[in-house]
Amino acid sequence: MDIALELMDQFVFDYAYSAVFPAHAATYKVAGMNSTTAKTFSNWQYEPSSFLFRLEPTVYAYTSSVPRDNIYRQYFSLFLITWFFGLLTYFMFSTMSYVFIFDKKTMEHPKYLKNQVWLEMKQANVAMPIMALLTAPFFLAEVLGYCRMYEHTSDGPGRWYDIAQIPFFLFFTDMFVYFIHRGLHHPRIYKHLHKPHHKWIMPTPYASYAFHPVDGWMQSLPYHFFPLIFPLQKWAYLFLFIFINFWTIMIHDGEYVSNNPIINGAACHSIHHLAFNYNYGQYFTLWDRLGGSYREPEQELFDKKTKMSKDTWKKQIKEMEKIVKDVEGTDDRVYDPVQSTETKKTR
Repeated sequence: MDIALELMDQFVFDYAYSAVFPAHAATYKVAGMNSTTAKTFSNWQYEPSSFLFRLEPTVYAYTSSVPRDNIYRQYFSLFLITWFFGLLTYFMFSTMSYVFIFDKKTMEHPKYLKNQVWLEMKQANVAMPIMALLTAPFFLAEVLGYCRMYEHTSDGPGRWYDIAQIPFFLFFTDMFVYFIHRGLHHPRIYKHLHKPHHKWIMPTPYASYAFHPVDGWMQSLPYHFFPLIFPLQKWAYLFLFIFINFWTIMIHDGEYVSNNPIINGAACHSIHHLAFNYNYGQYFTLWDRLGGSYREPEQELFDKKTKMSKDTWKKQIKEMEKIVKDVEGTDDRVYDPVQSTETKKTR
C-alpha cells in the first residue's frame, strides 16, 4: 500500500493538502523553489516506495502544513484510497461479470427480489466507506513498517518462498475466513451482522460487497493479519488483493462452470445462499469437509435446462423457506442441517 500512497501523494494528495492546509512562508530558500514558496519544517525526506520507479516530489509536497509523513494525513489518505479503489474494482469487475457472465434468467427465480441489483449496489455503497475506515489502520501499519513486506527476493526467505507464498496465503486466509464466516452464522450474531448478506437468495455479482460493514470487515481480517505474521512480497500482495476482489465477485455470478471437489466455486457458494449452513469456505472445500459443513452441488445445477427449471426452483424454495424460518427465529428452534438436530434457542 506504500506504493499506492506514493502514487496518490505525487499526483493527487500533495496538491489537495497544499490547497486545504497551506504551510506558513519559510524564511529561507529551498533548492528549486523561489523565495516566496512555503516550506514546512518537517524532517520528512523522500524515499521511493519501490525500486521500479522514482517520483521526485513536486514543490506541492513541501507546501502543506500537513507533510507526507504526518500519521493523520497518512490514515485519511489510505482511507480514501481504500474506499475509492474498492468502489472502482467493485463496479468494474461486477459490471463485467454482470454483462458477460451472469445468467439473466436468474431474475425470473421466485426469490429474486424486485430491483435487486439496485438494492445490492445501495447496500455495498453504504458499507464501503465504513469498511474502508476500519481497514485503513492495517494499511497504515504496513506503511509504517510493521508488516513483514519485502520487494527483493534477497530480503525474503528465498526464491522458493516467492512462489510458495501464494498458495500459503490462500490456504491461511481460507482457513480463517471459514471460522469467521461460520461464527457469523451463530444465532446470537447472525441477525445483527450477517443477515443483510443473506437477503440475496439468488445473488448477482453486485452482491459481492453487499454486506453489513462489520461483517465484510471481519471476513477481510485474515488478509491483513497474514503480512503482519508472515513475509509477503509487495507485488504478490497487490496481485492477491486484485484476485480476492475478482474471486468474491465470481462466486456470486451464478455461473456454475465446475463441480470440482476441491474448489469452492459459484455452485458451492450458491448453496450457501440457499441453504445457509453449508459451504462457508472462500476458495476451497477443505475446512467445510473437516467441519462437516460441506455440501456437494447437485449435478442438475450444471445443466442449464434443469438449473433454471421450475421443478428445481420449487425444490430450492421449499428447503430454503424451512431453513429461513428456523434460522431467523420465527419459532423457538434453531435448526442445524449439518448436525440434523433441533435445539432450543438460548434466551
